[in-house]
Amino acid sequence: MEAERAGRGLADVGAEAALIAGGGRAILLQLANPAIGHAIARHSDFVNGPIDRLRHTLGYVYSIVYGTPAQVAAVRERVNRRHAPVQSEPGATPTYDATDAALQLWVAATLYDTAVLVRERLIGELSDADLDRVYADYAAVGTALQVPSGLWPADRAAFAEYWRAQLSELRVDATTLGVADALLHPSTGPLWLRLAMPLARLVTAGLLPPRIRNQFRIAWGPRREQRFELAMTGIRKVNRMLPRRVREWPKNALLRDIG
Repeated sequence: MEAERAGRGLADVGAEAALIAGGGRAILLQLANPAIGHAIARHSDFVNGPIDRLRHTLGYVYSIVYGTPAQVAAVRERVNRRHAPVQSEPGATPTYDATDAALQLWVAATLYDTAVLVRERLIGELSDADLDRVYADYAAVGTALQVPSGLWPADRAAFAEYWRAQLSELRVDATTLGVADALLHPSTGPLWLRLAMPLARLVTAGLLPPRIRNQFRIAWGPRREQRFELAMTGIRKVNRMLPRRVREWPKNALLRDIG
């Protein structure tokens, strides 16, 4: 009874593969932060290897939540090693440093907000107790990057204020628009990925805040909104029919890869 009152935590609700549907939303929200967007444009090849970036991000989150101490140490070392050289050149605008705690906080925040949004849309709503526990647990995802524990907003109300403030400051420019366009319209990669992209673009666009969707120049209207809602309903129904081992296969596979 005590455990029920305390709610379910991230480990209880975070293994569902359906959450991957929010990957595009999280990435575009990260790109819309000018410092992160320019860092990705100049130092990352994820446009030509989006699956690798998705695998690395998922592997990181799964390791922090479900992994052994050795797996956590391995992914932290890998992330820190890759971030260390990602710094803007003197005089560049915007300036960026991938080890900057404020930028790391925004990355963690996009992962959290997207996971909760998609979880409630595709699997089911969470109770306030669940949401509180999931939020508290997500602090570990940020602090395992390089976010000081005191920088993660204290509770969901504080996070909501932080989130609104950050959204108001997001700006998309020609550089980040180009990265987003290449990401959403890949010319390389496996055939299955390119065949899946129309659905992925629709879901990504529908999940974005309208102002950010407009900044990325993604066309939207009543018909696309209807198609988005139908797609989300279809994904939700299919997900409910899948056995648990299938729904959690990505988590288990990526943890095995980490070793």
